[in-house]
Amino acid sequence: MKRHSDNGHSYWRETAPLPSFPPLAESAEADVAVIGAGIAGIGTAWELTRAGLDVVVLEADRLAAGVTGHTTGKLTALHTSVYHRLRTEHGDDAARQYALSQSTALRRVIEVADELGIDCDLERRPAFTYSRQAEDVPALRAEAEAARAAGLTASFVTETGLPFPVAGAVRVEDQAQFHPLAYLRGLVDDIVAAGGRVHEGTRVVELDRGDPCRLTTDTGAVVSARHVVVATHHPVFDHALLATRLTQHRDLVIAGPLPATQDPDGMYITEREGKRSVRTAPLHGGGRLLIVTGEAFRPGTGEDTEAGYARLQEWAERSFPGVTITHRWAAQDNAATDTLPLVGRMPTAGENVYVATGFAGWGMTGGVMAASLIAALVRGGPAPWTDLYAPGRLGSALRSAPSLLKEQWETGKHFVKDRLETFGDGTGGPVRDLRPGEGTVVRAKGGPCAVHRDDRGGLHAVSAVCTHLGCVVAFNNAERTWECPCHGSRFDVDGAVLQGPALTPLEPRDAEGL
Repeated sequence: MKRHSDNGHSYWRETAPLPSFPPLAESAEADVAVIGAGIAGIGTAWELTRAGLDVVVLEADRLAAGVTGHTTGKLTALHTSVYHRLRTEHGDDAARQYALSQSTALRRVIEVADELGIDCDLERRPAFTYSRQAEDVPALRAEAEAARAAGLTASFVTETGLPFPVAGAVRVEDQAQFHPLAYLRGLVDDIVAAGGRVHEGTRVVELDRGDPCRLTTDTGAVVSARHVVVATHHPVFDHALLATRLTQHRDLVIAGPLPATQDPDGMYITEREGKRSVRTAPLHGGGRLLIVTGEAFRPGTGEDTEAGYARLQEWAERSFPGVTITHRWAAQDNAATDTLPLVGRMPTAGENVYVATGFAGWGMTGGVMAASLIAALVRGGPAPWTDLYAPGRLGSALRSAPSLLKEQWETGKHFVKDRLETFGDGTGGPVRDLRPGEGTVVRAKGGPCAVHRDDRGGLHAVSAVCTHLGCVVAFNNAERTWECPCHGSRFDVDGAVLQGPALTPLEPRDAEGL
């Protein structure tokens, strides 16, 4: 089975290994087929298994190998500065529904962990959105007021537990943090105990929207199911062109032990300083694990990710002098151009295909919310917040037209510009100058060619044309992956798909003569 490329190592994946499951070996039937085994997919499967439905989960890689395994594990309804924006763009009722849905998801995790007896390091902590810049204070005050009007216990404060002064912050009480994979492991165990089926290493490559729906895997096995849930973060089947309403970004994460006396006692985020998000987790041997994320960038744009890690580490060590960085990883997120996630029935795909995407970096509460909403739709019962998150909503899509057009301009620009700027002609030069661990894209016979030199000096060459919609990939030097700037697909250096929406690998190329 192809493993997820991780040239860093997630603390969550290291400390809560998940059980392994075999690939789907033969055709099968189910009431519900869930594609994707992150918190949204596993959460949906658990809700529906509990309701007595026959559920099968199909994961292309390993359980939680994507975003859920690389999150920071915050459970909060305070999503940076979302409430003032929602209030302005969508109205007071939308802001209240958003706050209620996210808070309900937070409580759902606490209830389920208690019901199943899951030890997932769950802690109640306040959440803060802060800034050190005085000019941000009016916006923070407006966000605190909007969050309070939406129903959160929000206030504007000037004192926090951070080891440096702030100009101001929005504080929301009674939020939470947890070990996401320990929680997910508890759900998976309960799914299997109730008769649910889980298959890893099973990539679904075709969706036939009939009744029942038919899913074809890369091995030719077919799953027939009345309902299908596409929970792959970025939808791998996109009959409604949702990709045109999604933006992509990737955040670097570092972590390391910190003396308990330096615990800032809360979860913090700022949109300044290259974006910084801070929280700690308990270490079972004593002390705390400091987790810092930031240095957000659009995948596939050629960012120097090693330099980003260096900036993040310098900031952490300067801000928390007692920390020793031991882990680093990265997480990828997408956001809808109108701010709200896209969760519910997939437009133009019939009544029985559902999607969950666009969580904008808040996928822990967002994924749990999506699981509850989709499970309610599948069961045919009342589904709160259906209209708020409906993927086919028209009004908010029209209101977000400027953001949507900007995103499509960026995509179109990369589609054309990256082809024109492909470096070199593949006859030496940039390839000859590659050092071990580096990669570049060159022009070669047959089109743009992505070339990587491994640590032993060997060359690996694949097509640089993304198999999703044809944009040219770029190299991520820290994670040693090829990434698409248009819709965020990621590939290993040998071309294997690491992250969708691409379904097929980059085509191999002959490295001879490059």
